[in-house]
Amino acid sequence: MVSSLILAAGKGTRMKSDLAKVLHEVFYVPMIYHVLDAVNTLSVDRTVVVVGHQKDRVEDSLQDYSVSFVEQREQLGTGHAVMCAREQLLKKPGTVLILCGDIPLIKPQTLSKMLEKHHATSFPLTVMTTKLEDPTNYGRIVCDSDGKVLRIVEEKDASPQEKMINEINAGIYCADTKFLFEALDQVGSDNSQGEIYLTDIVDIANKSGHLVNAFVAQEPLEVLGVNSRIELALAHKSMQQNRNEELMASGVTLIDPDSTYVRMQVSIENDTVIHPGVHISGDTKIGKHCIIEPYTQIIDCCIGDNVTIGPFCHLINCRLEPGEKVNSYTVRSGY
Repeated sequence: MVSSLILAAGKGTRMKSDLAKVLHEVFYVPMIYHVLDAVNTLSVDRTVVVVGHQKDRVEDSLQDYSVSFVEQREQLGTGHAVMCAREQLLKKPGTVLILCGDIPLIKPQTLSKMLEKHHATSFPLTVMTTKLEDPTNYGRIVCDSDGKVLRIVEEKDASPQEKMINEINAGIYCADTKFLFEALDQVGSDNSQGEIYLTDIVDIANKSGHLVNAFVAQEPLEVLGVNSRIELALAHKSMQQNRNEELMASGVTLIDPDSTYVRMQVSIENDTVIHPGVHISGDTKIGKHCIIEPYTQIIDCCIGDNVTIGPFCHLINCRLEPGEKVNSYTVRSGY
């Protein structure tokens, strides 16, 4: 039995927003959607989402996903959030993949490799780590001289020497369910935040005679959480870049990828040329050998081959026949 547990109860104070953090959009959808989409590609038997701040709004936003919910009524730390799911997870114990709902850049391949490594050993706990040039604000991975993971220390509790460590906690764990809750029952809240840290289960595992796996993520950007508007913009930019690279690799010409926005569900055939400042969204399909000139917006359109669309057009729910030419500044809606 493999379960995934998504932590999505936090308010996200650094966002300075009335909206729950996981509902802030990255590449046009709430960031938690990207996390759930990544998890759904894995061989996971069930997904549990821990909700708290704006509970009803978060649950309503996830109606199209096959998930169950548990509530964290008080924000008492990540360990406490996991403990809120005890009853559900222990009904069918096995392996639980724990991750936060604010890591929209996480790749399914990375999670799959982590699960594979966890299942290939007899260790009850695997922790995802990565290495940063500047690890400020992240929990540090403390190892012994043999590279064995001993504990994770949070920034606010780290000594000056520990703050020099550049291997950080990515906040993603694979754990055997029974071990997980036995360890959490031993976690206290004697720290600067007065919270129950999930990270403390690493130290408890070692003290109980268990070895702890470290799975190192090679691309730090994909595992770093979104905690501010600046990080939100960086995540959006990264996804936009990845999407545009996919389009160009498939034969689409983007004159200026940095200013071109094409949502994931849009399909564009090869040899189409897209000029700067173009936005394409909705259930749009674009054929071959089209030219879309600057600063045009296209939403839910079906565009045939060899179509030319002039600059500054706004097209919604339109069907353009093969070879059609659309004049500059055209505003058109409906088939």
